[in-house]
Amino acid sequence: MAKPTKYAPHICTAVTILALIGIVIGLVTGSTLWIVILLLPTAIYEAYRTEGRSTKASSALLVLVLILEIAFILFDVNFNIAQYLGTSQEYLAGYLVPLGEIKVVAPTLMVVLSAILFVRTRGVFTRWLAVTIFVTSFSIVYSIDPEIFSDLLKEAIQQGSRRL
Repeated sequence: MAKPTKYAPHICTAVTILALIGIVIGLVTGSTLWIVILLLPTAIYEAYRTEGRSTKASSALLVLVLILEIAFILFDVNFNIAQYLGTSQEYLAGYLVPLGEIKVVAPTLMVVLSAILFVRTRGVFTRWLAVTIFVTSFSIVYSIDPEIFSDLLKEAIQQGSRRL
């Protein structure tokens, strides 16, 4: 059953503003944690709004990854997935995901999940939230490592152009 939309524009606006505030504060202070924490309400509302089986799973996984990213940052977890798996990239749902430091892989995974949500959802509000998550996830990567952000952005543009 469709979720009510009476307050959805106001809630989407509020969580988008929170995410933007998180980006600004995080980039100005150099603290990625601000970006991640202020994205959490957007991800939770996205999980609430999605209804299909695959979109519900994607949005729930997105919230889980976001919570794990908070833990990785708070506890300064350093783990290189590429070294562990012996490969520098993997395909996830048809998207090539570069592997490396866990703190960068988590927001990269969030970029992929938000792209999946944007493509598979039909509602204007769930798409709005997916775009907010997509942009904010890129800013998380930039905040952690601007060089990896550049590589990720190039890869996203290449994959996006191939899909069009």
